[in-house]
Amino acid sequence: MRYRQIADTEIEVSEVGFGVWTMAAGWWGDYSDEYAVTLLRQAFDRGVTFFDTADTYGNGRGETLLAQAFPGSDRDDIVIGTKFGYDWQARTARRQEGQREAPHRFDVPFLEQALEGSLRRLGTDRIDLWQMHNVRMEHLQRDDVWTFLDKARRDGRVRSVGVALGPAIGWRDEGLYALRQLPVDVVHMIYNALELDPGRDLIRAASDTGRSLLVRVPHSSGMLEGRYTEETQFSERDHRSHRPRAWLTNGLRKVEQLDFLTIGREMTLAQAALRFVLHDPAVASALPNIYDRDQLEEFVAAADCPDLTPGDVERIESLFESNYGLPREREQAVAR
Repeated sequence: MRYRQIADTEIEVSEVGFGVWTMAAGWWGDYSDEYAVTLLRQAFDRGVTFFDTADTYGNGRGETLLAQAFPGSDRDDIVIGTKFGYDWQARTARRQEGQREAPHRFDVPFLEQALEGSLRRLGTDRIDLWQMHNVRMEHLQRDDVWTFLDKARRDGRVRSVGVALGPAIGWRDEGLYALRQLPVDVVHMIYNALELDPGRDLIRAASDTGRSLLVRVPHSSGMLEGRYTEETQFSERDHRSHRPRAWLTNGLRKVEQLDFLTIGREMTLAQAALRFVLHDPAVASALPNIYDRDQLEEFVAAADCPDLTPGDVERIESLFESNYGLPREREQAVAR
């Protein structure tokens, strides 16, 4: 495993992290606590030290899974990122069934409650990276939020602060505002070889301001794992089952044009996709969706693969600019 520093902090993270969303939220299928904890421990044994979750994942389950996987003395050997800003305990049964967003809340009493709740569920006295979850511009511009976050850092309950963009691809303005105007250590974005924007703008801004980035969905919801075919079907409990079929068919046609990343190289497409999002030093860690041991082994081994060349990156960007030679899609964005 390789490791990178979150800029201007003492926090070091593994290049390949573990997004606990996959195990906890029910969007990728159902996983038992025992299975999830075992996979988290196996990731740690393979050098993964950065684990990212949120209080809303599984209504707190993502955090309690980490507490089960890394109790006691193990805590000092890992970096925990979690998120806040959703009043998930106020969700109605209808919202839960439809996997809809809970209401946002950023008033100071709620922030205090959210912080103490996450610390309790994680079984820890500090959060290494606390991130505003899927924020809108109006949330970023609240002075009381940043006053609270500054206090949380000073009293040691939070070591660094970030902004997680979403829920779907986009949020360029919020990301640039956070990087250029706010005292954040990290911006957390979607970025991959099929979805370069707004990631490229955010990478430039992070480089200019000396900030760090985290990347989620580095495999474009599995498209860049190299496992899909025209016959691929997703279970009803998998969020990908709700996407238009054109997402799969067009995606497969694009992926075919990336074979130059693996031909003549000892590297799978999934590993090349991780090396792509890590090509810029502003990206501290990539968070693939990990849901079995074989996948874990493949993704972790990406740290042993050679970096992509500048020519590789330029070719990917050129393919993206031409939409991989396909007509421009007009698909409805799907929350991720």
